[in-house]
Formats: sequence, C-alpha cells, structure tokens
Amino acid sequence: MITRRRLLTLAAGTVGTGLLGATNAFAMEPRYRLAVTDWDIEHPSWPASAPPLRIGVMTDIHAVEPWMPARRIGDIAARLGALKPDMIVLLGDYVNALRPRFVSRSVPVREWVAALAELSAPLGVHAVLGNHDWLSGEAPSIRRAFEKAGFNLLENRAVKLSYRGTPFWIAGVVDQIVSPTAGIRDLEGTLDAVTGDHPLIMLCHEPDIFRVAPKRVALTLAGHTHGGQVYIPFVGRPGLPPQYSGDNADLAYGHVEEAGRHLVVSSGLGLSHMPVRFLVPPEIVTINLRGVGTSGLNIPLTSEA
Repeated sequence: MITRRRLLTLAAGTVGTGLLGATNAFAMEPRYRLAVTDWDIEHPSWPASAPPLRIGVMTDIHAVEPWMPARRIGDIAARLGALKPDMIVLLGDYVNALRPRFVSRSVPVREWVAALAELSAPLGVHAVLGNHDWLSGEAPSIRRAFEKAGFNLLENRAVKLSYRGTPFWIAGVVDQIVSPTAGIRDLEGTLDAVTGDHPLIMLCHEPDIFRVAPKRVALTLAGHTHGGQVYIPFVGRPGLPPQYSGDNADLAYGHVEEAGRHLVVSSGLGLSHMPVRFLVPPEIVTINLRGVGTSGLNIPLTSEA
C-alpha cells in the first residue's frame, strides 16, 4: 500500500529528476560538455599495407553567444588539434540558427574564423558550407574568410591528396537544401573529375545524399542533423525532421555501412531553433580510415574532453 508520505516522496523524486534533466538539457550539456567520438572504419580501397588515415571532424558550430562564443570555438579547435589528425574537415553550418530570444550576441564571421585558426593538420583543413550559411546570406563572407585562413572550401570540387605514399581523393558537394538539383547533379559533376581507383572521401552537409552516392565513394562525412539534439531512451530522437524517420532513421547519427560504403554523421557542436541538448552532447569526431583486417570491432569510442 502506498502511503501519502510515500506518494509525496515519489512525486518529489520525479520532479527533482525532471528539474535535474531540464538543467542538464538547457544549461549544462549545450554549453559545457564536449564528447570526443572515435570511429575505426575499414574499407578495401584503402591498402592494408598503408598506415590508417586519421580524420578530424567539426561540424554545425553555429557560432553565437552565449552558447558557442568565439573563445569556446577556439578551445574546441585546440582540443581537436591535440588529437593530431592527419586531415581536418569542417562540414558546414557555422552561423547562428537559434531564435532571436535565445541569443545575446551574434558572432561575426571574422571572429569565429579567427577562432578556428587553432586548426592545423599535415594534409590541411577542408570544408563545405551548410544550409544556414547560405540562407543567412553569409556564404560569400565565409568563402573569403576561409580563403584568407588557408582553408580549402570544396564546392562541387575534388582534390587529390597523398598520405605516406597512398593517394586518395577528397570531394565536397554543395549544400543539398539550397541546390536546385538537390545535390544529385552536383554529385555527378564533382565525381566526374575523380580519376583512377584511389580511395574517395566525400564531404557534405546533409547526409541524405549518401543513399545515391556511387559505390566508389568509400566514406561520406556529414552533419546537419545535430543527432536530433534530444535523445530519449526507448523513444528515439523526437526533434528530427520527418525525412530522418523510418528507413532513413539511421541517417540521424553515427556510422552507417551500406553496400560496402560508409557514412559517419556527427551530432555537431551548436544548436538550432532551441538551446537544448539531452543525451546528445556537443561532439568532435576522429575517424581512422584503414585497410580491411587491420582494426578491431567498428564501434565508437566516446569520451568527455
């Protein structure tokens, strides 16, 4: 039998748990947590005799105060650099996407690009733009700032690189939301420039294009979804758009392998619409691309930075 005291105790516990969860979701997790997720990915196009390629990923920064000020962006960039990736990629949505009432100050392009100057890798920093970068009208400013900073902006373009004697391609596709062809023709035109059978890594903002990418694309890297910003055990990610449900629910976050091709979707760093994250902390990612049979289980290793 549940007494009145027991009922009040249970109610107080439920309310307390809810308040703690709300505090974490609105105050702690978005502003102070940082997860570092490491993926090991094997692909036959990467020679088994070659050392693995280590890729560092930052995406969906959404620079804005008080949630993602320039100083925090610089700290996160330094944290990623300390992981010593061979190459760093930036996957778009660098500008604010929160509603005005949640913003104390917008961070100008020059400030957050200056904060990213902490990024450095032997094979350079490569980037694409996201839908908010275009829709905000800041794309031209970002393009100029990236060029000045020495970041390689890949807009429907592919470049050939070499890592310790292993040649590979890295390609970037224009944002699929703003593209009049939803990225399909952009993808075809970009890959027309890729020659030979060397490994090919594709950068995009939205993960949707992974489903139509040809088999020659070994690894696709994307952001955009924020992992839904909220994850509720046994329920899922209720904040996601409808296109990331049903058969496409796996595109919301993490690693997907399909027909020999691999996709990694990062939950990113910043916030969109509402300043809330719950069990989906801000994240930087490292990926070790290696030959088949040269690693252990392909599971994410996540730690707090």
